[in-house]
Amino acid sequence: MKEVLLLSGAGQIGMAIARRIGYGKTVVIGDKAVAHAQAVARTMNQAGFDCAAAELDLSSRDSILSFLEAAQARGPISGLINAAGVSPSQASVETILQVDLYGTAVLLEEAGKIIASGGAGVTISSQSGHRMPALTPEEDEQLATTPTEQLLSLPLLQPERIRDTLHAYQLAKRCNVKRVMAEAVKWGTRGARLNSISPGIIVTPLALDEFNGPRGDFYKNMFANCPAGRPGTPDEVAGVAELLMGSRGAFITGADFLVDGGATASYFYGPLKP
Repeated sequence: MKEVLLLSGAGQIGMAIARRIGYGKTVVIGDKAVAHAQAVARTMNQAGFDCAAAELDLSSRDSILSFLEAAQARGPISGLINAAGVSPSQASVETILQVDLYGTAVLLEEAGKIIASGGAGVTISSQSGHRMPALTPEEDEQLATTPTEQLLSLPLLQPERIRDTLHAYQLAKRCNVKRVMAEAVKWGTRGARLNSISPGIIVTPLALDEFNGPRGDFYKNMFANCPAGRPGTPDEVAGVAELLMGSRGAFITGADFLVDGGATASYFYGPLKP
């Protein structure tokens, strides 16, 4: 049996990463919309990869467990790319917390129980989590270590504490980064590593929808006034993931990497400062 690489989320960033590191492995692609997973699998198979599509609803623990069980039947799990999620313009506060926060936490936890020695994972967070004001040390620890089934009961995640969908998204992405730190300790007991990447504005079909939507001017101003002066590409995120998941990144685990063209720097110390 070949090693298995898990890809959660059939989007452009996840596919770009899988194309960098998936050759010689069986890539199992999960998405809530199976047709999207099948489309990515077809594209990659036509380029010489070995891919299979599966249903994966990141908001459901049962769906995550079924996805992992089906993938394990194909071989040992040596890698995880979690690029699934919803954006502030796509979903309600409740859905964002259920998918981006809870679902990611469950996937990292359950994949960490079966990841092979020498394996590695990366989850896609967001620059948004870095722009939110600091939480208390106690709140950070709660996001990092609270049992997954109790996460959505935390006081800071209650509806009356959340201003809007962007705030919910920021909280979810802050949780992703803290969760990676805590889970990396557990993955380490299996000889595996786990990191996160926080992209800025990356040109994908979703981003193009955002550019043309009600928040379009906000996003265009952000990349115009960041040091890079432009949005990024999925392949630029994939280059960082390739380092983190390969042998050259063997001493990197429990870390988060901003890949945002300097937008966060500009937000705190440049023309994007509120």
